[in-house]
Amino acid sequence: MAFELPPLPYAYNALAGRGMCQETLELHHDKHHQAYVTALNGFVEKNEALQGKSLEDIIKHSHGNAEMAPVFNNAGQHWNHIVFWQALSPTGGAIPGSLESKITEDFGSVEKFKEAFKTAATTQFGSGWAWLVAGSDGKLKVTKSPNGSNPVATGEGKVLLGLDVWEHSYYIDFRNRRPDYVTNFLDKIANYEFAEAQLKAA
Repeated sequence: MAFELPPLPYAYNALAGRGMCQETLELHHDKHHQAYVTALNGFVEKNEALQGKSLEDIIKHSHGNAEMAPVFNNAGQHWNHIVFWQALSPTGGAIPGSLESKITEDFGSVEKFKEAFKTAATTQFGSGWAWLVAGSDGKLKVTKSPNGSNPVATGEGKVLLGLDVWEHSYYIDFRNRRPDYVTNFLDKIANYEFAEAQLKAA
């Protein structure tokens, strides 16, 4: 079975009043994400060892293998974007009570969590991602990864939220102001209900 581009869980213009315009979503989802899926399917078709494997298995199998870097990059980016679309919401920004309690317990306050996340997202040099994860010890932590890598590859925990900090994710709306893009995400479009559901599933 070939991998497929999942549809957005909201309309292309659903985030337009919250800092992410329709053009951004159309280009990011229909062009960038589709390109990763298409490339990944091409690699899988040519490599029998990858056929029948789950996306997560392909990421783990190709991680750290220089010869399989193109496979890893495209598999990682496909997985990352699946999370990213779910991490956005037209009604985002409000943190449910149980998640807020957990964030306060593990970071000290919601403000400290946001500071940690913003630091990770803005100090990721070049392209990459910022993540909120539940570690194997049960504690929430913020991490970051370069390019197409992710916590599936590094084993850093269960992903609750992921933010794309490649320039194509914010340049139309925020130009080179990555810090403003990150703040906008945290305050207006982060899908904390999705994060809470991921935490409960963990």
